[in-house]
Amino acid sequence: MTVGVRFRTPVLRYFRFQGEPPPLDAYVVVRTSRGLEVGRVRTPPRRQKEVGEVVRLASKEDLDRAARLRAKAEEALFYLKARLKEEGVAAKVLGCDFTLEGRHLTVHYAAAERVNLRAFARELQERYGARVEFLAEGPREEARYLGALGACGMESCCSTWLQGFAQVSIKLARDQGLPLSPEKISGPCGRLLCCLTYEHPVYQELLAELPKKNARVCTKAGLCGKVQKVNPLKGTVEVLLEDGKSLEVPKEELS
Repeated sequence: MTVGVRFRTPVLRYFRFQGEPPPLDAYVVVRTSRGLEVGRVRTPPRRQKEVGEVVRLASKEDLDRAARLRAKAEEALFYLKARLKEEGVAAKVLGCDFTLEGRHLTVHYAAAERVNLRAFARELQERYGARVEFLAEGPREEARYLGALGACGMESCCSTWLQGFAQVSIKLARDQGLPLSPEKISGPCGRLLCCLTYEHPVYQELLAELPKKNARVCTKAGLCGKVQKVNPLKGTVEVLLEDGKSLEVPKEELS
């Protein structure tokens, strides 16, 4: 059995445990591919693919050490930002994380183009005495890592609970009758809104009961024309009649 553990981002990673399961919301020390790390239990026991094991419940000493390492990682962040600016390297450092032993430093960064950071890895290794790993993050991952506000005014889904990024296409916005302006349907990451996928199955059901745009239809009253607009939530279509007039027709009135 495993428990889901959260670290800096909302993405859960699952770790096996021995004996009694660690309590929900407890801080635990887990063994990962990088070494020992401190995370927080966010799920009850369940069967999931594991990525490591729970070593122990985190003690006060573990938590104090983790806090000191976070401060050290913050110092590494500002140092690296200054060095990149000094050398004119077009990369954005998002954050740094040490493992609990302080032997492994992970640097999260974003860059529009491919950059060579090997020299900085050696520099950081000499300065902090830790193996350095650079992880490139895409626009969506950057928003998740740093946190952002969504168009709804609440903290973005990716930085609070979303576990993965679904494929989002412009067709979803079209089906929902949304304006196709990038400012209206893009998130703070600059990509299409993840939430376009949430209600799309409902729109698909509603659209299946209505004629498509540009289809020729007739009403039960004998009026015919071409569909100009489909309103799935209202269950109506706007029809351009043969005499040039426009008429909104409920689906029940279509023959």
